[in-house]
Amino acid sequence: MRRVFTVLVILTGVSLFYSCNNKTDTKILENTKLSINKVEQQTDGSIKLYINKAECYSDKVNPSSNTAEWNVFVSQSGRFNVWLSSATIDTVNLEYKNKVMLSVHDNRLEAQPAIDKVILNSSDVDLPYFRADSFMGSLYIQDTGYYAVQIISDKIIPENTTDDSGSEKTKLLSVVLTPVVR
Repeated sequence: MRRVFTVLVILTGVSLFYSCNNKTDTKILENTKLSINKVEQQTDGSIKLYINKAECYSDKVNPSSNTAEWNVFVSQSGRFNVWLSSATIDTVNLEYKNKVMLSVHDNRLEAQPAIDKVILNSSDVDLPYFRADSFMGSLYIQDTGYYAVQIISDKIIPENTTDDSGSEKTKLLSVVLTPVVR
């Protein structure tokens, strides 16, 4: 009877040891996944989200549902102005077919991008493109911590996509959240 009891105790201990290790491995995997497209707030309070560093989902049939996502660590909460940066050939019309939608926690902004600023000779783009910045609106982030940030737009074009027809005159480059200072 003692042998059976001893064997059961040993087996229980071994199974607990392995199950604890599996939970640790799962936690490590989750933390690794979280850090893949992790973005931290800059010391000046701004948050710069580059499309080429995001987790992107694209649909060739319906590009209006193309999505980019980031895991953002906000260290200074408050009100932020949201700017979109686009690479464009046409500095008069960005040709966004649909509104761009940005989601941060419970906040949601929708806007039809217009050209508010044209940046000549920007290091973000190569000729024949120019960088055009569009003001999207402002939002309030109440608490510090991690947030999932998502943007949906037909101008989120994956890097590995080649378009020989030249029909893509505009593509979304980045989203920048700048703190509003009173």
